[in-house]
Amino acid sequence: MAFARMQGSGRSRLLPIAIVVGLLVAAGGVAVLLDPKGGQNLLASIYDLIGNAAGAEALRNGQGDQFIAKIVLAAIALLVGVGGIWLLFTGVSSLVELFPPKPRDRIMPWVFVVPALLLLGVYLVYPAVATVIRSFQDDNDAFTLANWSSLATGPFLEILRNNVIWLVAATSGSVGLGLLIAALFDRIRRESLAKVFVFAPQAISLVGATVIWSFVYAWQPASQPQFGLLNAIWTAFGGEPVPWGTLFPINIPAEIVIMIWLQAGFAMVVLSAAIKGVPVEVTEAARLDGASERQLYFQVIIPMIRGSIITVTTTIAIATLKIFDIVMSISGGRNHDDVVAVRMFTEMFQFFNDGRAAALATILFIAVLPVMILNLRNFRRQAAI
Repeated sequence: MAFARMQGSGRSRLLPIAIVVGLLVAAGGVAVLLDPKGGQNLLASIYDLIGNAAGAEALRNGQGDQFIAKIVLAAIALLVGVGGIWLLFTGVSSLVELFPPKPRDRIMPWVFVVPALLLLGVYLVYPAVATVIRSFQDDNDAFTLANWSSLATGPFLEILRNNVIWLVAATSGSVGLGLLIAALFDRIRRESLAKVFVFAPQAISLVGATVIWSFVYAWQPASQPQFGLLNAIWTAFGGEPVPWGTLFPINIPAEIVIMIWLQAGFAMVVLSAAIKGVPVEVTEAARLDGASERQLYFQVIIPMIRGSIITVTTTIAIATLKIFDIVMSISGGRNHDDVVAVRMFTEMFQFFNDGRAAALATILFIAVLPVMILNLRNFRRQAAI
């Protein structure tokens, strides 16, 4: 017992020292990361210590072992990120364990909650609030409504219209196709293999999928061979080549097809699991009551998986509202297919109009809020069942 007490007292003495040393090391690592030439300067200092003055001077001049300097910088980032979090939780929780039982039990949950709240505040809440404030400022940081009033003009109304088209068509198309495939694949042989082919596009990025479909939509003049799959089929039946990806208004549905192709697999997997979760007793009872397969599906199964349908719909709707990659990769929004996220990027990085870009970002935030609220209510309803 005495030995255990001595060990505990020794740890309690060493703990503050270890925390201070760790924080100093973490602060030094952060300072290196903030310096644009931090990796080079740190490696140069190490070279000075081992007597390699020529190598240190070359590093400071932007020459020498730059690859090694990058590796050193990556190692420091990993050490500060992982080690800093470990040091924070371990050190603070060890200190709290020294408190009497009652205050210790009250404080200990906050040891884990407060850092997460701080990170959310710094990296989520603060940027969101700053963006809303910036949307009401001009280039001189003076209050103005010009950024918002400019959104009532023709081009921006067209952008909002396009986003509504995307929201309705892409979301309903993805959920509807996923629900149809889930129902069709529910009783077939090799069900898992069939689902793999439908879900496979989910592993492709939006830009990668757009590149694939750009070959499908590829267009050449009528006098030249058509290597685009869709135009090859279209011209084989006597039609003229069509620039599917750039000709308004067919370019918007062509882009939406890419989104549906990507998201239908996600909807199919979730909804298929929900259909399999419907109790067999319920379906058998419906059949005994004389329900046809169509009635069974639309009047029994669909209402019972309503929560899953809402979850899938809201998830895809949020992704669709923020659509950027497909439109940017195909045309950059130059063919009457511009959307809010693409226009926000254009205003920010091409026209350097921060206020208008912030207003567009705020519109996206406001548009996503009702969908998120619907999703949260659905989660609460499911948890209460």
